[in-house]
Amino acid sequence: MIKKLKFAFSIILLSPLLVGAQEIISLYSGDIPNAKKTVGTITSESFESGMCRNVSNPTLEVFLPEKEKATGTAVVICPGGGYSVIVYQGEGVSTAKEFAKNGVAAFVLKYRLPDDSRMNDKSIAPLQDAQQAIKLVRENVAKWGLDAHRIGIMGFSAGGHLASTEATHYQKSLIENLNNTSLRPDFQILVYPVISMQDKLTHSGSRSQLLGDNPSKGIVDLFSNELQVNEDTPPAYITHTADDNVVDVDNSIGYFEALRHHKVPVEMHIYPKGGHGFVFGRRGWMDPLFQWLVDAKLIADR
Repeated sequence: MIKKLKFAFSIILLSPLLVGAQEIISLYSGDIPNAKKTVGTITSESFESGMCRNVSNPTLEVFLPEKEKATGTAVVICPGGGYSVIVYQGEGVSTAKEFAKNGVAAFVLKYRLPDDSRMNDKSIAPLQDAQQAIKLVRENVAKWGLDAHRIGIMGFSAGGHLASTEATHYQKSLIENLNNTSLRPDFQILVYPVISMQDKLTHSGSRSQLLGDNPSKGIVDLFSNELQVNEDTPPAYITHTADDNVVDVDNSIGYFEALRHHKVPVEMHIYPKGGHGFVFGRRGWMDPLFQWLVDAKLIADR
């Protein structure tokens, strides 16, 4: 009996799900690509009010479902914040927990925020981290009990720009990829996303943070993801509100149209009201998302 109790106790100690602990993984095992060898004092990373600032050391936080509920599907989550902060708890952790409750493994990406003092080319640093996140998850499917062909990416606001950039720029590897691991997400989920960098449509703060104050037309077009869609772009689920006065809903509509015209499966839900960040005030906003995952045969019917 004592042996049985000791065995049960050891299982409890080894189970992060039972004690609520989560694994946090450094995104890179060696040098961080595109990082400057900084000299002198720079502002250090901080975390307060559920938000990360001055991120220069990217990580993934792992949220795994209980084995009985696990579907094998996984999603990398890119919280928003205008490329100046990361709304880590509200859009990242809370969403990840909901996915895990419903059998989907979730990985919250704390990506580098564009910063000329820390990066040789700040415009590609977040994308490098998104590519590395997909690569890392896909190369560890056996460890986490995942299906290598059901690994998606999700983003909110500026994180939606990052997610859609990874979904449309995966062909060119910006990271070391010796095994030629596919960097293509199998699906994309975009929540009030910034999509375009064009003058009349973009969120100006996100654009200036990522591309600088006077980007060339070529760079603006390259990071306007509605212009980068092709027939191999991953299937998408998009949600937004019509009254969003921070990120114009036409970002989502334009991306939907580009996907539709290239015959990429896409579903979009536009709520009449709720404003930017509507997920904080609308209970059940993920219900149609889970139904989409069922319809797309990414998870079984719940």
